[in-house]
Amino acid sequence: MKPPLPAADKTPGTPRKKTIAAGPKPVPRERRKLAERSALEKLQSVIVGSLDDDKAENVVTLDLAGKAMFCDRMVIATGLADRQITAMAEHLSEKLHKAGFPRVQVEGKGGSDWVLIDAGDIVVHLFKPEARSMYALEKMWGADLDD
Repeated sequence: MKPPLPAADKTPGTPRKKTIAAGPKPVPRERRKLAERSALEKLQSVIVGSLDDDKAENVVTLDLAGKAMFCDRMVIATGLADRQITAMAEHLSEKLHKAGFPRVQVEGKGGSDWVLIDAGDIVVHLFKPEARSMYALEKMWGADLDD
């Protein structure tokens, strides 16, 4: 005895329409992670390059993937004066917009000791030397952070 044939799809339309109605195929997890990693690397290279161009001192990048919910990486840099820190923040914001990262939030740009730039997956902290040593973000979020 022959096994029964599978039931035919009774959805009206051509095979092309059926494929479109089914929606896009999910992207494999490995490809998704690779694309996310390359976008993160591009974002980090724009940030670090901009800070280097503006003569930022002691630039440190911390990997927070799996440790923090608000970002994957944190970049901390020092500027010697309010004007330098303000210029670094403005230049960084402009370069990120040009590189295709339009949603950049800047806090504290009006002449303070600490400017925070939220670029989505990377948060950038620009400090004067005294404020950087006082807040000690490297100690708080560094390698000693428990997983």
